[in-house]
Amino acid sequence: MSNSNERPGFIVAIGRGTIAFLEVLGCYVVFACRSLGGLWRHTWSLRDLVEQLERVGVGSVIMVSITSAFTGMVMAVQTLDQFLRFGAGEYIGGVIALSLIREMSPVLTGLVVAGRVGASMAAEIGTMRVTEQLDALKAFGLNDEVFVGAPRIVASMIMLPVLTIYSFAVGIGGGYLYVVAHGVHQSTFRRSIEVLVDPYDVYGGLLKALIFGLIIATVACSEGFRAGNGAKGVGEATTRAVVWGDMLILVFNYFLSTFLFGGGG
Repeated sequence: MSNSNERPGFIVAIGRGTIAFLEVLGCYVVFACRSLGGLWRHTWSLRDLVEQLERVGVGSVIMVSITSAFTGMVMAVQTLDQFLRFGAGEYIGGVIALSLIREMSPVLTGLVVAGRVGASMAAEIGTMRVTEQLDALKAFGLNDEVFVGAPRIVASMIMLPVLTIYSFAVGIGGGYLYVVAHGVHQSTFRRSIEVLVDPYDVYGGLLKALIFGLIIATVACSEGFRAGNGAKGVGEATTRAVVWGDMLILVFNYFLSTFLFGGGG
């Protein structure tokens, strides 16, 4: 009796959760299509694009530097002893570089930017909505989703790959310093990277970064446009932007990794 009463409730809850999840994803997709689709048909500010490039890129350098350097060193700490124990010390540099290029650098850079820049975008646009600045743009005949959203999305899609390349270098440098300090020769470290890392790995990592940039800015701007009234509504929109941005980065990273590097590729 109890199972027959609980099962429909559980199934209904799963169904409602799935529908709500798809509705939110649908809102993000529609917003991205409207913003990017209007790039050539509506007015937007080149000056705003430059400001967003600086905001996303330059403003994130310190956090990306610290995150990447210590991630590279931690990977070296965790793997060096194991590799030396099994006589595979000549591969340590390539393994660290491959892990950073394929997975760690795109994902960590995306999470850092989602937390710092995505939250800021959502709060800014949510405040614009609450103070009716978005309505003022419409009154001037501007498409608010293109005018506000397009520069932010384009800037994120440009700067995420740039930051990820920087993260590659800093992370590998951090691992290099630890490994060389513990007896592995410099030329061995460099040669293993040349042997194990293929240009396709770099292209795959940068493609991930570009898609993560699209996700971060789309989620942040969309949540800002959907913010409720008052400070509480803006705060809730900011929280949703960070939560959904981080969650979608991790979900899409799985599918992109499977597509790009799965099957022994």
